[in-house]
Amino acid sequence: MSLTTLSEWLRCPICFRPLSPLPPLVLGCENGHRFDVNKRGYVSMLASQPRIAGDTPQMLDARADLLGSGAYDPVARVVTENVLAPGARRLLDAGCGTGHYAARILAHSPMSVLATDIASEAVRRSVKHLGHEHADGLVADTWRPLPIRDHAADAIINVFAPRNAGEFRRILAPDGCLVVATPRQDHLIELRNAMPMLDVPADKAQRVTEEFTEHFVPQQLTPVRYTLAVTRETAIALRMMGPSGHHGGEQPPVALPREVTVAVDVLRFRPRPS
Repeated sequence: MSLTTLSEWLRCPICFRPLSPLPPLVLGCENGHRFDVNKRGYVSMLASQPRIAGDTPQMLDARADLLGSGAYDPVARVVTENVLAPGARRLLDAGCGTGHYAARILAHSPMSVLATDIASEAVRRSVKHLGHEHADGLVADTWRPLPIRDHAADAIINVFAPRNAGEFRRILAPDGCLVVATPRQDHLIELRNAMPMLDVPADKAQRVTEEFTEHFVPQQLTPVRYTLAVTRETAIALRMMGPSGHHGGEQPPVALPREVTVAVDVLRFRPRPS
């Protein structure tokens, strides 16, 4: 973690002035507001109680195991292909989770990454996964004004995470790209039929596109669909790694599917001209 590179991403959440490094581990603005930076490479700027709970360590463990197994590699490949472009050097991972998707992008193109999430444990793991020389971390609520400077990112990825169209437009460079991955209605349908899990609206991609219309122009929609063979442990991890993991105390049924459908829409947007 570099205090300087972290400061170059951020603005003061109170007065919106640029933040500057104040060694050894403080960021400050010209109006005297000060923020302590964690030695692990991230800063927390949660101003108040967030609207939703962040992922728990158990949910992040399940996600790390599942993603590390390659189960979602086809999704990661499409996300990466949609991001890579000449000149993209600064990537915002909005809702970073374990940092898996940003790491896949970094494997193909060296970038500076800001990993942000509402869960401090997610940000800590992402910065560690990505490597401190490449990544800085920010704990913040995506649904509130983000303490990130205008046009700070060349690309933004948002994979199965909360979205804020207006803030993403402000943060993204005029020639940048936004890539959003969202589940289709039949994503993990076999698992959702076997045990309690949250439903996915039939028109999810259309809703996301409409949500972003004021600030972005749709460029491409790439559906990703395949059948994934799963063990009982994998099936439980698939449930645990998502929003349904907040209710992880429920015992899974004895009979679980041996195959599940992975169905995801990957949408690419460009900023709407001002």
